Amino acid sequence: MFRSACRLLTVLTILASAHTGAAETADQVIQRFQLEQSQQPAKVRPGWRKPKKILVGGSVTQMIDELRRDYPDIEFIAAKPDQAAVQAKDADAAFGVCSAEVLEAGKSILWIHLVSAGVENCVSVPGVRERDILLTNMQRIGGPVIAEHVMAMTLAFTRGLDLYIPQQAKREWRRVTPPGRMEVIKGKTMLVVGLGGIGSEVAKRAHGMEMKVIATRASGRTGPDFVSYVGLPEELPKLAADADFVVNTAPLTPQTKGIFNAAFFSRMKPGAYFINIGRGGSVDTDALVAALKNQQIAGAGLDVTDPEPLPPDHPLWQAPNVIITPHVSNDSDLGVAVQVTVTKENLRRYIAGERMLSVVDVSRGY
Repeated sequence: MFRSACRLLTVLTILASAHTGAAETADQVIQRFQLEQSQQPAKVRPGWRKPKKILVGGSVTQMIDELRRDYPDIEFIAAKPDQAAVQAKDADAAFGVCSAEVLEAGKSILWIHLVSAGVENCVSVPGVRERDILLTNMQRIGGPVIAEHVMAMTLAFTRGLDLYIPQQAKREWRRVTPPGRMEVIKGKTMLVVGLGGIGSEVAKRAHGMEMKVIATRASGRTGPDFVSYVGLPEELPKLAADADFVVNTAPLTPQTKGIFNAAFFSRMKPGAYFINIGRGGSVDTDALVAALKNQQIAGAGLDVTDPEPLPPDHPLWQAPNVIITPHVSNDSDLGVAVQVTVTKENLRRYIAGERMLSVVDVSRGY
């Protein structure tokens, strides 16, 4: 009884922590999300200098007025889609913008800051690697919210919501779940593929709901206490055979592209579910459709797809036991307060030449 109460308290504490912090200081954000600092300070990087002009695009434009207010000595240029390359001339940094055209024109850009966790499109730009440009992002920030999305999909399947919500739309009061479909998740095994910031948050919540959690990670076998086993990527097929839920939280890299293929789905239990909040490119979509239609797996929860957006005539829309959300797992009522805090803190650190937060290893792609 005491143990169950402790687990419940853990879950409630985790969920509450994801909905606090609009007025958090930078130090509090760093502590709460366990943000990592670079080993070397920015000032030792070749060519480092205090920025005078920063190109701002994408969702970062939402905070441009605040940046201008707090850093009046820096010129912040709002990038226009058809003029960003021209505007990049003489820029020292780019926030929310990363393209071959911008880097070609912005010869003096030394730092790129993104307010997303995924950086696969940016690291694939040749200039980023060739010029050894500093790249920072929002790794770990979306973890708590995205993890809730995973658990929502998990519970939707085990409680048959994917079947009953369509019944509600048709105003039909009848049982449609087949025998054994309504399950409890206590004691079930969840395999988290990619035990990074997001994966750890997923694992924490699954453990709090009394699931057994196993995982893979590319950086080694170490993991938090609530993960019972951490394997290397090559162990993925073996671990998949033991899982009731497989959750992809891995970044898209050459190593993870297409790893969820026909061979992988054939290793999963017929009653297991696949949930993807990582990247659609990690999945062989045709193989997934076939696995669903052939009942090799029980269902799939997809917040990301390949292609994306998913065309109206794509067979995934008609595949059985599928929940699709349009890449919204990071959306919440928290707004952009934390992203603003991290962006401003990294800018402060860069100006001072200090160690930066959330630096992307361009060679690894995350």
